[in-house]
Amino acid sequence: IVNAAGTYTPLGVSRSSPAVAAAVAAALQDFHLIDELQQLLDNTVTADCNAEAATLVHCAAAGITLCVAAAMTGNDAAKAAALPDTSGLPNRIVIPAGHAVDYGHPIVTDIRLAGAVPVLVGSPAGCTLQHLHDALSADRTAALLVVSSRLVLGTPLDLSAAVALAHQRGVPTVIDGAAQDLRIDALLATGADAVVLSAHKYLAAPTAGLIVGRRAFIDAVRAQHRGIGRAFKPSKEALLGVVAAWQERRSLDRGAWQRLQQGKVDTMIDALAGVPGLRARTEADPAGLPFSRVVLAVDGGHTAAAQLVTDLRSGAPSVWVMAHRLLQGELLLELVPLDAAECQLIADRLRSGLRPSRGTRPGT
Repeated sequence: IVNAAGTYTPLGVSRSSPAVAAAVAAALQDFHLIDELQQLLDNTVTADCNAEAATLVHCAAAGITLCVAAAMTGNDAAKAAALPDTSGLPNRIVIPAGHAVDYGHPIVTDIRLAGAVPVLVGSPAGCTLQHLHDALSADRTAALLVVSSRLVLGTPLDLSAAVALAHQRGVPTVIDGAAQDLRIDALLATGADAVVLSAHKYLAAPTAGLIVGRRAFIDAVRAQHRGIGRAFKPSKEALLGVVAAWQERRSLDRGAWQRLQQGKVDTMIDALAGVPGLRARTEADPAGLPFSRVVLAVDGGHTAAAQLVTDLRSGAPSVWVMAHRLLQGELLLELVPLDAAECQLIADRLRSGLRPSRGTRPGT
């Protein structure tokens, strides 16, 4: 598969570097104390970002569930062990309606798995601070959950203001920033108690959910491993793979990396100039990630765009693109994980009248 669809879970999300793969392979061949690996992860991550603590769970969806659980039980072992029974606990989780995203399943499912009750406020068109104030003032409110993602609907919410408002009510705030590991500093700067990240997206680590934030809250997340968190535990290879990926990220020249990504986009747009039926342009990531994507406007609208998606997928290798804007007659290409040969293959496929070339491989 040539993946121009981004960090898309059904396609395997990302490709790890040889160094990360080697760390995972080594972990699989040895025994480790998991608590020591969690402490290694904590030390490694917090040395490079403005977080008091960090912990790892199975994936970002698991991280949301365990943060919700932590907001309800704190460090109380008996309460944590009783979940998803929330009798006597604050169990309302406030979430702006436009943030109730579906990324393969509804985010409200992650809330309900802990035994909590999602409370959607505002509308998909937007949620004001007054909406949040009214909802957070209600009894039995355990946490505010907000999402930083291109999937969010409606008028953008000022996350820092929302966090401050929740804290005025004594309510902790969790940010689901699954694909936002490149913006970890900005998300932590909101003052949120916890930020949940997918380590297997742009960090390109093994599948894992990285939770960073205030130490007291992270300790409460860790307490869930004596309860429902047992089903969401990380593996030794995930822990050491994430540590390796984080250490690799530490040495990244961010400016050079961004120039490389923009160069791929510019080259693709130049390569597609004049292709009949296509108009290519650049579009920045709507959630603020530090790269752009290629937008392809397809003459013929939705029907033609849908056929183009089918044609691209049916070749060998199969080419996958972002298809969430088919109704507008548009496709998006995310080129971040692709090398020059793969980008060239996509351009050639499009220039050749969109006919799949079976047997063609990148670089041939």
